[in-house]
Amino acid sequence: FVAFEGGEGTGKSTQSRLLAEALGAVHTHEPGGSPIGARIRQIVLEADDNGLDDRAEALLMAADRAQHVAEVVRPALAAGRDVVTDRYLYSSLAYQGYGRGLRVEEVRSLSLWATHGLEPDLVVLLEVDPAEARVRTGGARDRLEKAGEEFHAAVAAGFVALAESDPGRWVRLDGGGTVAEVSARVRAAVA
Repeated sequence: FVAFEGGEGTGKSTQSRLLAEALGAVHTHEPGGSPIGARIRQIVLEADDNGLDDRAEALLMAADRAQHVAEVVRPALAAGRDVVTDRYLYSSLAYQGYGRGLRVEEVRSLSLWATHGLEPDLVVLLEVDPAEARVRTGGARDRLEKAGEEFHAAVAAGFVALAESDPGRWVRLDGGGTVAEVSARVRAAVA
């Protein structure tokens, strides 16, 4: 079970898909990796900037994750398949914890409860210069992407703190360069 984490525009979607293809693994994503999750994703990402309380956002992300694990991740793992996900519970820790200022340990407990304690074997943190990330995304599109530079700096710092606190599970990779260059780094780290 491999999870890709990082801020907006770091290449998680592309690199998680490429790794899943190379491994013959199930590729999935959060939020929205299940039919119910897709509805939750719409609520979270399309809500008016002032319309969703930070705690409600954390609870919705945990609900999405609970459904995702129950419907996609656990069944695939139980069937002997590898799973590669674009985002997992660490995004909640970084975005709702470090970014929104909620207590990180409370968000962690909520996410672990939602997943029955399931954590990935490996977390790949892709890091990209913020200016390059903005170019890649083409600017803000949803309410999280529009949260501002201070918010995204806190999220990035949160991901680094999480990686440094669990080096046996995390690998930090430079997400800059061509898709092929980053893919080679990812495959080497996973191997």
